[in-house]
Amino acid sequence: MKKQTAGREQLGDFAPQFAALNDDVLFGEVWAKEEELSAHDRSMITCSALLAMGAPQLEAHLKIAKENGVTKEEISALITHLAFYAGWPKAWSAFTLAKEIFE
Repeated sequence: MKKQTAGREQLGDFAPQFAALNDDVLFGEVWAKEEELSAHDRSMITCSALLAMGAPQLEAHLKIAKENGVTKEEISALITHLAFYAGWPKAWSAFTLAKEIFE
């Protein structure tokens, strides 16, 4: 997995501790544990959680999911399934993003 630097790039001057935790702990340690969950599976789980929350970070993580081998069919099935649990409007919004990223 490539080294994450978004925290430092976007928040390093404003919130250096948060940036370090994002880059070094969340992505550097948690995401790096491929023996527990593959990057593909972590992406599916992360996209599910972000969709359910309606979080703006979903767009970035859909792009990461594609890089991690999640297919258009898988993300479509994920969003469809979550529509019944997270809400129809959230699914519509997620599909708008996913279409742009996966097509």
